[in-house]
Amino acid sequence: MSTSSPEAVKKLLENMQTDLRSLSMECKKKFPPVKEAAESGIVKIKTIAARNTDILAALKENSSEVVQPFLMGCGTKEPKITQLCLAAIQRLMSHEVVSEAAAGNIINMLWQLMENGLEELKLLQTVLVLLTTNTVVHDEVLSKAIVLCFRLHFTKDNITNNTAAATVRQVVTVVFERMVAEDERFKGMAEEPPPVQGNSNRRSVSTLRPSAKDAYMLFQDLCQLVNADAPYWLVGMTEMTRTFGLELLESVLNDFPGVFLQHQEFSFLLKERVCPLVIKLFSPNIKFRQGSSGGSAASPAPVEKPYFPICMRLLRVVSVLIKHFYSLLVTECEIFLSLLVKFLDGEKPQWLRAVAVESVHRLCVQPHLLRSFCQSYDMKQHSTKVFRDIVNALGSFIQSLFIVPSAGNPASVNAVAGGSGSAAQTAVQGGQGVAGVGGGLTTQAAFEYRGTWIPLMTVSVQGSAKATYLEMLDKVEPPSIPEGYAMSVAFSALLDLVRGITSMIERELSLEEEAAAAEAATREGLEAPASEESPPEPLAHQVWEEMVNACWCGLLAALSLLLDASTDESATESILKAELTMASLCGRLSLVTPRDAFITAICKASLPPHYALTVLSSNATTLSNKSYSIQGQNVQIISPSSESHQQVVAVGQPLTVQHQGTVVLTAKNIQCMRTLLNLAHCHGAVLGTSWQLVLATLQHLVWILGLKPGVGGVLKPGRAVEGPSTVLTTAVMTDLPVISNILSRLFESSQYLDDVSLHHLINALCSLSMEAMEMAYGNNKEPSLFAVAKLLETGLVNMDRIEILWRPLTAHLLEVCQHPNARMREWGAEAVTSLIKAGLSYKHEPPLSQNQRLQLLLLNPLKELSNVLHADIRQKQLECVLQILQSQGDSLGPGWPLVLNVIGAIRNDQGESLIRTAFQCLQLVVTDFLPTMPCTCLQIVVEVAGSFGLQNQELNISLTSIGLLWNISDYFFQRGEAITDELEREEALLEKQAQEKGEPLNRPFHPAPPFDCLWLCLYAKLGELCVDPRPAVRKSAGQTLFSTIAAHGTLLQQPTWHIVVWKVLFHLLDCVRKSSTTADKEKIESGGGNILIHHSRDTAEKQWAETWVLTLAGVARIFNTRRYLLQQLGDFFKAWEVLLDHIQSAALSKNNEVSLAALKSFQEILQIVTPVKDADKSDALAAMGVPPVLVDPLGGATTAAGPGRPLLRSDSLAERLAQRYMNSAQAQLPPPPAPGEELDDSALWWSAWNTWYRTGTECTRPPPPGADKPSFIPSQPFLTALVQIFPALYQHVKGGFSMEDLRKLGVILHGAVSVPISSDASPFILPSYTEAVLTSLQEAVLTALDVLQKAICVGPETLQVMYPAIFEQLLLFVEFSCKPPQYGKLETKHVANAKYNQIQLFAPAEWVALNYVPFAERSLEVVVDLYHKTACHKAVINEKVLQNIIKTLRMPLGLKYACPAESTWKLAVSSLLKVLSIGLPVARQHASSGKFDTMWPELAGAFEDFLFTKSTPPDNLSIQEFQKNEAIDVEVVQLISTEILPFANFIPKEFVGQIMAMLNKGSIHSQSSSFTEAEIDVRMREEFSKVCFETLLQFSFSNKATTPQEGYISRMALSVLLQRAQDVLRRYVEDERLSGRCPLPRQQVTEIIFVLKAVSTLMDSLKKTQPENVDSNTWAQVIALYPTLVECITCSSSEVSSALKEALGPFKDFMQPPVSKVQNGES
Repeated sequence: MSTSSPEAVKKLLENMQTDLRSLSMECKKKFPPVKEAAESGIVKIKTIAARNTDILAALKENSSEVVQPFLMGCGTKEPKITQLCLAAIQRLMSHEVVSEAAAGNIINMLWQLMENGLEELKLLQTVLVLLTTNTVVHDEVLSKAIVLCFRLHFTKDNITNNTAAATVRQVVTVVFERMVAEDERFKGMAEEPPPVQGNSNRRSVSTLRPSAKDAYMLFQDLCQLVNADAPYWLVGMTEMTRTFGLELLESVLNDFPGVFLQHQEFSFLLKERVCPLVIKLFSPNIKFRQGSSGGSAASPAPVEKPYFPICMRLLRVVSVLIKHFYSLLVTECEIFLSLLVKFLDGEKPQWLRAVAVESVHRLCVQPHLLRSFCQSYDMKQHSTKVFRDIVNALGSFIQSLFIVPSAGNPASVNAVAGGSGSAAQTAVQGGQGVAGVGGGLTTQAAFEYRGTWIPLMTVSVQGSAKATYLEMLDKVEPPSIPEGYAMSVAFSALLDLVRGITSMIERELSLEEEAAAAEAATREGLEAPASEESPPEPLAHQVWEEMVNACWCGLLAALSLLLDASTDESATESILKAELTMASLCGRLSLVTPRDAFITAICKASLPPHYALTVLSSNATTLSNKSYSIQGQNVQIISPSSESHQQVVAVGQPLTVQHQGTVVLTAKNIQCMRTLLNLAHCHGAVLGTSWQLVLATLQHLVWILGLKPGVGGVLKPGRAVEGPSTVLTTAVMTDLPVISNILSRLFESSQYLDDVSLHHLINALCSLSMEAMEMAYGNNKEPSLFAVAKLLETGLVNMDRIEILWRPLTAHLLEVCQHPNARMREWGAEAVTSLIKAGLSYKHEPPLSQNQRLQLLLLNPLKELSNVLHADIRQKQLECVLQILQSQGDSLGPGWPLVLNVIGAIRNDQGESLIRTAFQCLQLVVTDFLPTMPCTCLQIVVEVAGSFGLQNQELNISLTSIGLLWNISDYFFQRGEAITDELEREEALLEKQAQEKGEPLNRPFHPAPPFDCLWLCLYAKLGELCVDPRPAVRKSAGQTLFSTIAAHGTLLQQPTWHIVVWKVLFHLLDCVRKSSTTADKEKIESGGGNILIHHSRDTAEKQWAETWVLTLAGVARIFNTRRYLLQQLGDFFKAWEVLLDHIQSAALSKNNEVSLAALKSFQEILQIVTPVKDADKSDALAAMGVPPVLVDPLGGATTAAGPGRPLLRSDSLAERLAQRYMNSAQAQLPPPPAPGEELDDSALWWSAWNTWYRTGTECTRPPPPGADKPSFIPSQPFLTALVQIFPALYQHVKGGFSMEDLRKLGVILHGAVSVPISSDASPFILPSYTEAVLTSLQEAVLTALDVLQKAICVGPETLQVMYPAIFEQLLLFVEFSCKPPQYGKLETKHVANAKYNQIQLFAPAEWVALNYVPFAERSLEVVVDLYHKTACHKAVINEKVLQNIIKTLRMPLGLKYACPAESTWKLAVSSLLKVLSIGLPVARQHASSGKFDTMWPELAGAFEDFLFTKSTPPDNLSIQEFQKNEAIDVEVVQLISTEILPFANFIPKEFVGQIMAMLNKGSIHSQSSSFTEAEIDVRMREEFSKVCFETLLQFSFSNKATTPQEGYISRMALSVLLQRAQDVLRRYVEDERLSGRCPLPRQQVTEIIFVLKAVSTLMDSLKKTQPENVDSNTWAQVIALYPTLVECITCSSSEVSSALKEALGPFKDFMQPPVSKVQNGES
């Protein structure tokens, strides 16, 4: 709550009234006046409160009266009352209701109390409240109050003393604060007071304002008092101490510097009073020299001794003066500073040196001050070099501490155990009670140097000079300074000095650079000359340079010494940081010598002691020879000692040519190394030539630590290769990743360097690398890869400006790649490839696609790597290409030729893995990048893919590369138009260039259009691969070549086809034929890698055969599918002939596979349809029933458009491409075919026919008789194929097919069917013997004849003369059923006897004759069919075809059961029956012409041979079978009865006679009574006999005998019949008698019944017949039967009896012979 708020005021009034009441109570008895005053005071207050609104103001106005009762109370000197009154007064003061007058009264009252020594603390409190709450107290009143406090300070009471001292300090502060506030109030209002003349004195005070005046008077009196003079203003002072005065002076100067700087009166005091005072007071210290006794200055010296409290306070004042008023007191400060430097002297007391160091430290944390020193002194000509002296003094102070044991405290320096302690021994610091174990860190931070051990204390936070001894204001005696304190302060001072200077200069530098940049920007706008510089700059630079030049030697000397002596990590860190910042600053200021000096110091500290590194030693000698004079002492820069006790953290190999054993790295070395890294990382831009130093050192350290480069050049901890080289402690192991990380970051930060610095860095790395290469020559030691790894890292982070460093970088790395040391060059390659990959993937501005020069620049080293012979480098190169493709393939553009050439630069001596990697690249290119590359590169892709096909290291790659060629061709096809456009644009450019140069355009296949050339290159490559020594490659290439031509050939222009046919296809065929015929016949034992080879491929010859097959088939297919296109080339006929020649030579080759395939190709080219009449031709083929097997002999070889040409017009791409060439002179679209083409075709077909004939004749010709064993017998499939070709071929040549040709055909067919097969092949070709199936060859032969006869059938009359020849041919085949053909003199076995299962390897194969029966039978069926169609043709009649058929059939018919196959004679019979049913009417018709005369005897013979065969049926013939056979015989008889006998008058008589005799013979059962098997069999032909008998009977009489001829046949028949009846009856009677009680066999009984019935029938017939038609002999024969019939009456069978009854019945008519008979009887 504020003091003026209503509540506060109310409270105040209440409190005051309470106070006054209390006062009146207390004073009621003893002090009545006071009581009264108090009571009136109450009234007074009440009235004020009642009358006034602003109560506080009113109170203040009347304060004298209000205060009066309390003052009176104090006057009582009663403690209780006094305390109450003072409290009340303080309350009033705190509410600021005390006026000036009242204040004066109060002070006077307090003074009285003071003099009486009452309530001292309360007094002080009251004064303080009075002075702090308001500003009413001034002038004498104020001075009286201050004196009061001073007086109380010097009382005997300690508490009062201290309180008073504090109050004095506060009051002094208040006085000055009032002045500051007053200045603030009047700021801007009043003018500055008029300037005071230089010689003005204290009387000028009148110009000051009231508060200022008070302050002035106070300060002046303080100076007077310190100087032991009487004060002017502080009247009433009784005593004063100098220490207290100095403290007060210091606090005023320190707290209110503004007062002194703004008011000249005060400045004057400073100059005229304070400085002289200080200098005067210093004098005892300056003169004093410490005795050289080394004791503790116990003996009194004649000179006034320095007094610690004064001296220390003086130094504090000096610090303040220098800090705040340097600008006012330049000369005075110079004196002070020189004094300070002197105080650091070794001869001064320890405590003095300590406080001096503390003071120096205070200066060191104020860099701007230091800069002013430098400007004011060092840079003036005749002035002391104050700044340099300060630095050097610090340095020599530090050195002196090491060199001179501290005299002040001798007990603390112990001898190092073991005399002159060496690094290995244990040092014991007894004074501290700390034991240093060898190699272990002591627990306390310390410096140790040559046996001197100085502990390090934490004296102050960095950047603040917190002093210890300068703060000991309570000490009177000089304190004992602990060991190491001075060193610690000096150390801090040194660090703060460096830190301050560097940060200040660097800050200003950056500001300046920013300003310069801004100015440059504006200047660009104004286009002002750049040479103008703002004037202050050079000055600033000079100051900075002067500062650095002044201090660097001293700093370096001190820092190096400390660094060497330091045993504490953080101390070391600080020292290193200082050296680092100095080095960086020197670099920024381009001060090369100091920069290199600091860097060398860090480098040396990083390496093991005495490490031989020339770069450093050469640099260090220049420094160590200088010695710096510091204050007349000659101090050498101390060379590092190796005796400091350091923890060894790593043991490693030195990186030098000679082995030096191992070297040791300590923790400090590692720490220094980190600093070095830091330096390079953060300040690389200013290193310039020092990069050499830094990098050389780092390289050695990295080597000793055993870091090896990893991905991207990052160094990682790696096991060293040789020996137990590197031993690392766990401490350093954890550090290593950090170090390697910093190392990387160091080079990453190179991206922030400017171009010049970057070149410095790269040059340094290159020269380091050259050294490493030198060292790595000629020994197999692990090389140092530091430089290479770092070149890589540097390149990677500077991608944005890679152009400026690319050439030097890659040129050097390419040299590294050639290095004989594998590890070295591996890294060279790693670096180059990583850079290239990074360079390509970097987002450049402008992008690479628009900056082709840069892209080619980046890719160029990749190409250069191809010249390196080492395989490991090529492997890296190719892996790089692979990655580039994977990441940048889309954007390579003009870089493609280069990349492709790198991929294609493979050689067979390079080994598999290289080729495999290269090939992966190619695969990637083909699968993903063809569309993105310029079309001009496509040809290179084809070349490269081809070269992979031809390499012989890795078969799979060769095969896959062929697949790639196929993919490439597909790509060409899909993108045809785009490629053509682009290529033509290119071509136009090239032609233009060529014309300008006057040279012809040089490109393969030149006259062809460029797109076609691309195809031709592809075909040529595949062609080369088709004759590769490896069969798999040939096969694959062949298939691909033909597939591509087939699939994409439509794109080629017509003239290009000429090249394809002659240069590609026929050339290939020639090569293959040549290789095949000369191939080795030796058996190949097994493939590589124990792959078993199939027997059909186990010689080179067989493998080439496969190739030949493929090639031929491919070419033939092209001729087939592209015929109409090829035909428009002028020399098609010639090409056709060549093709046929190839087919023939292949067909006649002694290899079954090739020959068969040749025929397939032949078949294929015969599928070609003449282009004119596409549609009806293919229908014609179908109409003729050409079996489907012929239409598609190679399983899908023909295209979807049927056997005709492919429907090109639907192919829009080809059409468009053709369109493009329409108007050019190169080619016209094919003209519509002219009628002449038909003729053209026939020439082709006759050429084909001749080839076929030659082939057929050659291969079916039997071996000559002399040959022991046939050299080569064509296989069945081959012959089949050969014959199968004929129908297709015939379609084309039938127009001119003559008898001669037919004869030729017959020879070949006959020959083909006669060829035997080898017994080992027979199971595959032949069915098992029992199955009646035709082989495919036989089918084909019949098909050929079938086609022929169908053609004749639909052809013109003239062709029909060929029928007989066809019959003849077929009948020849029919004969095979009984008489197989011979093949030369070759001995063949019957198929059944061939040894299937015991075919011995290597034994000569047996030859097996085929089972010809099915073939013969089928031929027979064909004959019947054909005869059926052609029986009436003239030629057939004239050439006696029927007779020939019968003649041929006689053989199987006669053999009957003796035929090789039972089916044969059955078929022969049925055929005979069919033929006769057709032929006999024709023969009867032409009976008169005599053309059939010779046929009848043949026919009779045939019947005779068949019905009464000489062969016996087989034993196992079943009854059913026999009955079936009998039925066949019956059929023959029926034929005779229907077809021959009725027409007897057209048939020669003797023939009819023969027939009758046969029937008779057939109708009679055997008369032999013995039951032999033969007899049973004959008797079993019961049905047959019966039919014969019936036939005889039928022709025995006829009631319609119209011609004599008919009568004759009846007579003949009757006579035979009766004869037969007589025989049967007789035999029956005989048998009946012999058999006794046994019944006769059933068939005999049946026969007799049949005969009896026949007799009765005959009798009936005779009766009905005209008597004149019956021959008298017939009657005689009939009557002659009677006795025989009578004989039969005795028979036992009832059936016979009833038949006999019927037979005897008619004889009654003969009982009375008719008259005519009697008359004419014997006449």
